[in-house]
Amino acid sequence: MDRKALAAAWHEIGLRPGMVVLVHTALSKVGWIEGGPEVFARSLADAVSPGGTVLFPTLSDTGWASPERPPSFRVSDRPAPWVGRVPAAAMNLPGAVRSLHPTHSVAALGTDAEAIVAGHERCATPCAWDSPYGELVRRRGFVLLVGCDHESNTSLHLAEEFAGVPYHLLPGVAKCPVEAPNGARIAVRTRLHRWGVPRRFQRLDADLDHLGIQRRGRVGGAEARWIHAERLFAFAVWLLLANPRALLA
Repeated sequence: MDRKALAAAWHEIGLRPGMVVLVHTALSKVGWIEGGPEVFARSLADAVSPGGTVLFPTLSDTGWASPERPPSFRVSDRPAPWVGRVPAAAMNLPGAVRSLHPTHSVAALGTDAEAIVAGHERCATPCAWDSPYGELVRRRGFVLLVGCDHESNTSLHLAEEFAGVPYHLLPGVAKCPVEAPNGARIAVRTRLHRWGVPRRFQRLDADLDHLGIQRRGRVGGAEARWIHAERLFAFAVWLLLANPRALLA
């Protein structure tokens, strides 16, 4: 696909100027992209311009961290390999900014990029209500899954943290050394995710279709899911308050 074909695909899915969109991608499912992941990421920013912002999860947690072994983070660090090629390319595009959270940072590109990522390092938990993931909900944005399903949907951790499920966070607070873009060093105090708890986020898929919270399309060879973030959050929190284990395998 070239940039023109990508633009047509985003328009068909529903991207419009002024929107805020958090994107998860498996680029290998999409197929060949002329210009690679950089063009793919830029095409998304183009699709919501003017006035919009596109977000990419640039997660760096690899599962070994704990309050006793806090992770360190520099804003120039590459995301974890399993995040994929698109976020790694997006965070290095001109105008992109990245939040300063040591495990669940977000890269943003567009009009409100700096406002959306600001203060992530002050959040008590990685995907807290005052994090960029919560900001996506407050701005009535969207989650876009391209070539992947809800097992990759980081926004569901926002619902888990908001609902206070007992399995999600390690006890204690980690004090993480973080280096900002200007070289300043800060200590970020945050709870950390507990790895290894088996989820089944994909079990929401049929209900989200039925409730009209998500719709589907295609981008190249990949299926795409287009989800209203505010309604997704409300539905997931409702499920978890009724049954805190509702999203576990």
